[in-house]
Amino acid sequence: NGIQALDLLGRKVLMDGGRKFGRFARLIEGFLKENATRPELAEFTGPLGKLLADTAALTAEIGAKAKANPDEVGAASVPYLRIVGHLTYAWLWARMAALAVDKADEDFYAAKLATARFYYAWLLPETAHQFRAARAGAPTLMSLDAALF
Repeated sequence: NGIQALDLLGRKVLMDGGRKFGRFARLIEGFLKENATRPELAEFTGPLGKLLADTAALTAEIGAKAKANPDEVGAASVPYLRIVGHLTYAWLWARMAALAVDKADEDFYAAKLATARFYYAWLLPETAHQFRAARAGAPTLMSLDAALF
């Protein structure tokens, strides 16, 4: 996971100034706009919109810190990968819920809706910790002298 995390944050996100992340964010924003008038989806679209905004802000924050200290990318990369993974899953589950909510009387769709609710209630909250970890910065990781290993 560490190599993939470094690749995601360093090469896929920061190297191009966030353009790839921006394209991904626009897909999610499109979904949010399409479903803004559906109150039955608010339990999904509200948290998804907040997670997207928080992730965009974190991306900019890490990018700014990395200009002064490249170690910041390595320090933030694993929690950042987990956050983006959750952002992706939250978007996909919200999309499934958008299709299932009107058909919830059918078992297949009821199961999709229940699983989306489970994901949002039980798994998505993990991002709170990941945001704190991503913002912890490089100093605590880099303060241990290599000779002490």
